[in-house]
Amino acid sequence: MNIERLSYRGLPTCYRLSNGVIDAIITGDLGTRIIRFGFVGERNEFFESDPLEVPANKSVWQLYGGHRLWHAPEQAGRTDLPDNQPITVEDHGEFVRVIQPLEDATGIAKSMDITLGADSASLRIVHRLRNQGVWDVRLAVWALSVMNSGGMAIIPLPPRASHDEVLLPTSSLALWAYTDLSDPRWRFGAKYLYLKQDRNFAIPQKIGALVPNGWAAYFNDHHLFVKQFSAPPPIPHVDFGSNVEVFTNDFMLEVETLSPLVTLPPGGSAEHVEHWTLARDIPTISSDEDVDQFVLPLTQPRSQS
Repeated sequence: MNIERLSYRGLPTCYRLSNGVIDAIITGDLGTRIIRFGFVGERNEFFESDPLEVPANKSVWQLYGGHRLWHAPEQAGRTDLPDNQPITVEDHGEFVRVIQPLEDATGIAKSMDITLGADSASLRIVHRLRNQGVWDVRLAVWALSVMNSGGMAIIPLPPRASHDEVLLPTSSLALWAYTDLSDPRWRFGAKYLYLKQDRNFAIPQKIGALVPNGWAAYFNDHHLFVKQFSAPPPIPHVDFGSNVEVFTNDFMLEVETLSPLVTLPPGGSAEHVEHWTLARDIPTISSDEDVDQFVLPLTQPRSQS
Protein backbone atom coordinates (compact mmCIF):
# COMPACT_ATOMS: atom_id res chain seq x y z
CA MET A 1 0.00 0.00 0.00
CA ASN A 2 1.53 3.27 -1.14
CA ILE A 3 0.82 6.49 0.77
CA GLU A 4 1.23 9.87 -0.90
CA ARG A 5 0.58 13.33 0.49
CA LEU A 6 -1.05 15.68 -2.02
CA SER A 7 -3.59 18.46 -2.56
CA TYR A 8 -6.98 17.46 -3.90
CA ARG A 9 -9.57 19.75 -5.48
CA GLY A 10 -8.49 22.73 -3.43
CA LEU A 11 -7.90 20.91 -0.16
CA PRO A 12 -4.17 21.42 0.47
CA THR A 13 -3.53 18.41 2.74
CA CYS A 14 -4.82 15.02 1.63
CA TYR A 15 -3.41 11.50 1.63
CA ARG A 16 -3.76 9.06 -1.24
CA LEU A 17 -3.62 5.33 -0.55
CA SER A 18 -3.13 3.06 -3.55
CA ASN A 19 -2.32 -0.56 -4.33
CA GLY A 20 -2.15 -0.03 -8.11
CA VAL A 21 -5.70 -1.29 -8.60
CA ILE A 22 -7.76 1.11 -6.49
CA ASP A 23 -7.05 4.28 -4.59
CA ALA A 24 -8.61 6.15 -1.71
CA ILE A 25 -8.03 9.78 -0.75
CA ILE A 26 -8.29 10.86 2.89
CA THR A 27 -8.93 14.52 3.68
CA GLY A 28 -6.34 15.80 6.14
CA ASP A 29 -7.95 19.23 6.46
CA LEU A 30 -11.26 17.87 7.74
CA GLY A 31 -12.83 14.57 8.69
CA THR A 32 -12.52 11.73 9.46
CA ARG A 33 -13.45 11.23 5.80
CA ILE A 34 -12.49 9.30 2.68
CA ILE A 35 -13.42 11.72 -0.08
CA ARG A 36 -12.47 9.50 -3.02
CA PHE A 37 -12.62 5.77 -3.70
CA GLY A 38 -12.32 4.14 -7.10
CA PHE A 39 -10.21 2.35 -9.65
CA VAL A 40 -6.90 4.09 -10.28
CA GLY A 41 -7.31 6.68 -13.04
CA GLU A 42 -11.09 6.25 -13.18
CA ARG A 43 -14.06 8.11 -11.72
CA ASN A 44 -14.79 8.60 -8.06
CA GLU A 45 -17.49 6.21 -6.85
CA PHE A 46 -18.40 8.76 -4.16
CA PHE A 47 -20.22 12.06 -4.46
CA GLU A 48 -18.13 15.19 -3.84
CA SER A 49 -19.51 18.64 -3.09
CA ASP A 50 -18.60 21.48 -5.45
CA PRO A 51 -16.77 23.50 -4.36
CA LEU A 52 -14.90 21.17 -2.03
CA GLU A 53 -13.63 23.55 0.61
CA VAL A 54 -13.75 24.17 4.35
CA PRO A 55 -16.21 26.99 5.08
CA ALA A 56 -15.03 30.23 6.62
CA ASN A 57 -17.45 29.55 9.47
CA LYS A 58 -16.11 26.24 10.77
CA SER A 59 -19.06 25.84 13.14
CA VAL A 60 -21.32 24.96 10.18
CA TRP A 61 -21.67 21.32 9.18
CA GLN A 62 -20.87 20.55 5.54
CA LEU A 63 -21.86 17.46 3.55
CA TYR A 64 -18.60 17.31 1.51
CA GLY A 65 -19.44 13.76 0.33
CA GLY A 66 -17.24 10.69 0.47
CA HIS A 67 -17.35 8.27 3.40
CA ARG A 68 -17.72 9.52 6.96
CA LEU A 69 -18.18 8.27 10.53
CA TRP A 70 -21.08 9.30 12.77
CA HIS A 71 -22.76 7.93 15.87
CA ALA A 72 -26.46 7.09 16.08
CA PRO A 73 -29.27 7.64 16.93
CA GLU A 74 -29.49 10.78 14.81
CA GLN A 75 -30.16 14.01 16.65
CA ALA A 76 -29.65 17.53 15.35
CA GLY A 77 -26.83 19.29 17.17
CA ARG A 78 -25.32 15.99 18.33
CA THR A 79 -24.91 13.74 15.33
CA ASP A 80 -24.13 16.42 12.75
CA LEU A 81 -21.38 18.20 14.67
CA PRO A 82 -19.02 19.92 12.19
CA ASP A 83 -15.88 18.03 11.16
CA ASN A 84 -14.10 21.06 9.71
CA GLN A 85 -10.88 20.75 11.71
CA PRO A 86 -7.63 19.05 10.57
CA ILE A 87 -7.25 15.41 11.57
CA THR A 88 -4.29 13.28 12.61
CA VAL A 89 -3.06 10.67 10.11
CA GLU A 90 -0.82 7.85 11.37
CA ASP A 91 1.00 5.37 9.15
CA HIS A 92 1.01 1.98 10.89
CA GLY A 93 2.56 0.11 7.97
CA GLU A 94 -0.24 -2.33 7.17
CA PHE A 95 -2.94 0.27 7.77
CA VAL A 96 -3.46 4.02 8.11
CA ARG A 97 -5.24 5.43 11.16
CA VAL A 98 -7.13 8.72 10.90
CA ILE A 99 -8.16 10.45 14.12
CA GLN A 100 -10.63 13.30 14.48
CA PRO A 101 -10.25 15.89 17.26
CA LEU A 102 -12.41 15.14 20.28
CA GLU A 103 -16.02 16.28 20.02
CA ASP A 104 -16.23 18.57 23.03
CA ALA A 105 -20.04 18.55 22.98
CA THR A 106 -20.29 14.75 23.22
CA GLY A 107 -16.95 13.58 24.60
CA ILE A 108 -16.71 11.13 21.68
CA ALA A 109 -13.43 10.55 19.82
CA LYS A 110 -13.69 9.13 16.28
CA SER A 111 -11.07 7.20 14.35
CA MET A 112 -10.83 4.88 11.35
CA ASP A 113 -8.21 2.26 10.48
CA ILE A 114 -7.98 1.86 6.70
CA THR A 115 -6.33 -1.05 4.88
CA LEU A 116 -6.20 -1.72 1.13
CA GLY A 117 -6.11 -5.25 -0.23
CA ALA A 118 -2.63 -6.24 -1.38
CA ASP A 119 -3.48 -6.39 -5.08
CA SER A 120 -7.27 -6.41 -5.27
CA ALA A 121 -10.12 -3.92 -5.51
CA SER A 122 -10.87 -4.21 -1.81
CA LEU A 123 -10.60 -2.06 1.29
CA ARG A 124 -11.19 -2.68 4.99
CA ILE A 125 -12.21 -0.04 7.54
CA VAL A 126 -12.38 -0.34 11.29
CA HIS A 127 -14.64 2.47 12.53
CA ARG A 128 -14.05 3.28 16.19
CA LEU A 129 -15.82 5.48 18.74
CA ARG A 130 -14.31 6.08 22.17
CA ASN A 131 -16.08 7.73 25.08
CA GLN A 132 -13.68 10.24 26.59
CA GLY A 133 -16.35 11.95 28.65
CA VAL A 134 -17.36 11.39 32.26
CA TRP A 135 -20.79 9.77 31.69
CA ASP A 136 -22.00 6.56 30.06
CA VAL A 137 -23.10 7.11 26.44
CA ARG A 138 -25.62 4.95 24.57
CA LEU A 139 -24.82 4.89 20.85
CA ALA A 140 -24.21 2.90 17.68
CA VAL A 141 -21.31 3.22 15.25
CA TRP A 142 -22.67 4.62 11.99
CA ALA A 143 -20.72 4.35 8.70
CA LEU A 144 -22.08 6.43 5.81
CA SER A 145 -20.94 6.25 2.18
CA VAL A 146 -22.23 9.08 -0.02
CA MET A 147 -22.43 7.55 -3.49
CA ASN A 148 -22.33 9.40 -6.80
CA SER A 149 -25.52 10.10 -8.72
CA GLY A 150 -27.25 7.89 -11.24
CA GLY A 151 -26.99 4.51 -9.54
CA MET A 152 -29.12 2.07 -7.58
CA ALA A 153 -28.82 0.71 -4.04
CA ILE A 154 -29.48 -2.98 -3.42
CA ILE A 155 -30.50 -4.31 0.00
CA PRO A 156 -30.93 -8.07 0.49
CA LEU A 157 -33.97 -9.35 2.33
CA PRO A 158 -33.55 -12.32 4.69
CA PRO A 159 -33.69 -15.78 3.10
CA ARG A 160 -37.16 -16.46 1.72
CA ALA A 161 -39.35 -19.33 2.87
CA SER A 162 -42.97 -20.45 2.53
CA HIS A 163 -45.74 -19.72 5.00
CA ASP A 164 -45.72 -23.36 6.03
CA GLU A 165 -42.00 -23.25 6.80
CA VAL A 166 -41.74 -19.99 8.75
CA LEU A 167 -44.66 -18.57 10.70
CA LEU A 168 -42.96 -15.65 12.49
CA PRO A 169 -41.50 -12.47 10.94
CA THR A 170 -37.81 -12.56 10.02
CA SER A 171 -36.97 -8.87 9.54
CA SER A 172 -38.28 -5.33 9.71
CA LEU A 173 -38.34 -2.15 7.65
CA ALA A 174 -38.09 1.32 9.21
CA LEU A 175 -39.95 4.16 7.49
CA TRP A 176 -39.35 7.86 8.06
CA ALA A 177 -42.11 10.47 8.06
CA TYR A 178 -41.12 11.47 4.52
CA THR A 179 -40.76 7.92 3.17
CA ASP A 180 -43.16 7.49 0.24
CA LEU A 181 -43.42 3.91 -0.97
CA SER A 182 -45.33 5.06 -4.07
CA ASP A 183 -42.22 6.96 -5.23
CA PRO A 184 -40.97 5.31 -8.46
CA ARG A 185 -37.40 5.26 -7.16
CA TRP A 186 -38.38 2.32 -4.93
CA ARG A 187 -38.72 -1.21 -6.24
CA PHE A 188 -39.49 -4.28 -4.16
CA GLY A 189 -38.34 -7.63 -5.45
CA ALA A 190 -39.03 -11.00 -3.87
CA LYS A 191 -35.46 -11.20 -2.51
CA TYR A 192 -34.07 -7.65 -2.70
CA LEU A 193 -35.08 -4.05 -2.10
CA TYR A 194 -33.93 -1.43 -4.64
CA LEU A 195 -33.63 2.37 -4.46
CA LYS A 196 -32.60 4.42 -7.48
CA GLN A 197 -30.85 7.78 -7.40
CA ASP A 198 -32.56 10.15 -9.84
CA ARG A 199 -31.55 13.78 -10.44
CA ASN A 200 -35.16 14.59 -11.37
CA PHE A 201 -36.53 13.81 -7.89
CA ALA A 202 -35.61 16.32 -5.18
CA ILE A 203 -37.82 14.96 -2.38
CA PRO A 204 -35.68 12.77 -0.08
CA GLN A 205 -36.43 9.10 0.49
CA LYS A 206 -35.09 6.83 3.22
CA ILE A 207 -35.65 3.34 4.55
CA GLY A 208 -33.95 1.18 7.16
CA ALA A 209 -33.78 -2.59 7.36
CA LEU A 210 -32.53 -5.42 9.49
CA VAL A 211 -30.18 -7.27 7.11
CA PRO A 212 -28.85 -10.55 8.49
CA ASN A 213 -27.11 -11.20 5.15
CA GLY A 214 -24.32 -8.78 6.12
CA TRP A 215 -24.04 -6.77 2.92
CA ALA A 216 -25.45 -3.92 0.85
CA ALA A 217 -24.45 -2.70 -2.61
CA TYR A 218 -24.60 0.19 -5.08
CA PHE A 219 -24.68 -0.38 -8.85
CA ASN A 220 -23.73 2.59 -11.04
CA ASP A 221 -22.81 2.58 -14.74
CA HIS A 222 -21.57 -1.04 -14.72
CA HIS A 223 -19.50 -0.56 -11.57
CA LEU A 224 -20.58 -2.35 -8.40
CA PHE A 225 -19.66 -1.19 -4.88
CA VAL A 226 -20.30 -3.79 -2.17
CA LYS A 227 -20.15 -3.25 1.59
CA GLN A 228 -19.88 -6.25 3.88
CA PHE A 229 -20.21 -6.00 7.65
CA SER A 230 -20.84 -8.10 10.71
CA ALA A 231 -24.51 -8.93 11.15
CA PRO A 232 -25.04 -10.34 14.65
CA PRO A 233 -28.25 -12.10 15.73
CA PRO A 234 -31.17 -9.75 16.36
CA ILE A 235 -30.10 -7.54 19.24
CA PRO A 236 -30.92 -3.88 19.91
CA HIS A 237 -30.22 -1.55 16.98
CA VAL A 238 -31.34 2.03 16.41
CA ASP A 239 -34.24 3.01 14.13
CA PHE A 240 -36.54 0.06 14.85
CA GLY A 241 -33.75 -2.47 14.54
CA SER A 242 -31.97 -1.24 11.39
CA ASN A 243 -28.40 -2.19 10.57
CA VAL A 244 -28.61 -0.92 6.96
CA GLU A 245 -30.14 2.35 5.81
CA VAL A 246 -30.33 4.03 2.40
CA PHE A 247 -31.11 7.69 1.78
CA THR A 248 -31.37 9.59 -1.49
CA ASN A 249 -32.20 13.03 -2.86
CA ASP A 250 -31.63 14.65 -6.26
CA PHE A 251 -27.81 14.61 -6.20
CA MET A 252 -26.57 11.59 -4.22
CA LEU A 253 -27.46 8.34 -2.45
CA GLU A 254 -26.12 7.19 0.91
CA VAL A 255 -25.45 3.52 1.72
CA GLU A 256 -25.18 3.31 5.51
CA THR A 257 -24.44 0.50 7.96
CA LEU A 258 -24.80 0.57 11.74
CA SER A 259 -23.42 -1.45 14.61
CA PRO A 260 -25.64 -2.67 17.45
CA LEU A 261 -26.50 -0.21 20.21
CA VAL A 262 -23.98 -0.26 23.03
CA THR A 263 -23.47 1.63 26.28
CA LEU A 264 -19.95 3.02 26.49
CA PRO A 265 -18.63 3.80 29.96
CA PRO A 266 -15.95 6.49 30.27
CA GLY A 267 -12.88 5.17 28.47
CA GLY A 268 -14.90 2.51 26.63
CA SER A 269 -14.90 2.09 22.85
CA ALA A 270 -16.96 0.41 20.14
CA GLU A 271 -15.88 -0.80 16.69
CA HIS A 272 -17.71 -1.49 13.44
CA VAL A 273 -15.88 -3.12 10.50
CA GLU A 274 -16.74 -2.77 6.82
CA HIS A 275 -15.13 -4.60 3.91
CA TRP A 276 -15.51 -2.87 0.53
CA THR A 277 -15.27 -4.55 -2.85
CA LEU A 278 -15.35 -2.72 -6.17
CA ALA A 279 -16.02 -4.47 -9.48
CA ARG A 280 -16.28 -3.23 -13.07
CA ASP A 281 -17.96 -4.49 -16.25
CA ILE A 282 -21.04 -5.66 -14.37
CA PRO A 283 -24.03 -6.18 -16.72
CA THR A 284 -27.15 -4.11 -16.11
CA ILE A 285 -28.96 -5.23 -12.98
CA SER A 286 -32.73 -5.17 -13.39
CA SER A 287 -33.99 -8.23 -11.52
CA ASP A 288 -33.45 -10.46 -8.51
CA GLU A 289 -31.94 -13.04 -10.87
CA ASP A 290 -29.34 -10.48 -11.98
CA VAL A 291 -28.38 -9.84 -8.36
CA ASP A 292 -28.03 -13.57 -7.73
CA GLN A 293 -25.77 -13.93 -10.76
CA PHE A 294 -23.61 -10.81 -10.60
CA VAL A 295 -23.68 -9.49 -7.02
CA LEU A 296 -23.85 -12.52 -4.76
CA PRO A 297 -20.47 -13.90 -5.92
CA LEU A 298 -18.89 -10.74 -4.47
CA THR A 299 -20.49 -11.22 -1.05
CA GLN A 300 -18.79 -14.38 0.13
CA PRO A 301 -18.49 -14.60 3.94
CA ARG A 302 -15.29 -13.15 5.36
CA SER A 303 -13.82 -12.55 8.76
CA GLN A 304 -14.93 -9.31 10.39
CA SER A 305 -12.14 -9.28 12.94
